[in-house]
Amino acid sequence: MDITFSNKEKLKSKKLIEKLFAEGKSVSVYPLRLMFIKSTFDEDTKIKVGVSVSKRNFKNAVDRNRIKRLLREVYRLNKGLYFNNITTQYAFMILYIGNEKPEFKSLETKMKLLFQQFLNKVSND
Repeated sequence: MDITFSNKEKLKSKKLIEKLFAEGKSVSVYPLRLMFIKSTFDEDTKIKVGVSVSKRNFKNAVDRNRIKRLLREVYRLNKGLYFNNITTQYAFMILYIGNEKPEFKSLETKMKLLFQQFLNKVSND
């Protein structure tokens, strides 16, 4: 897996997002939650990812957008470590559920724990 976050990897389908929140499973490592569901895509990508930050916790769009940029960057840098050997296609939604503005390093460590928890949960099912 290369270290880019291309358009093919972005979760954009409204139907898939609704299905993800209705039927998906989740793992949490505060301040992050990962919603996921097995899915099939036309593209050759294994994972489609979306990020979300609550408007209730961050009123200013500037703050929400910064956190979303950080989440996407942390995902982009670490996806190769965790998802190279995955065979099933998944749809992900990464939610930031904290109320403080995060630092990049703390977000990166939490994201790694989150991905490890996801892989453990998937391997147990």
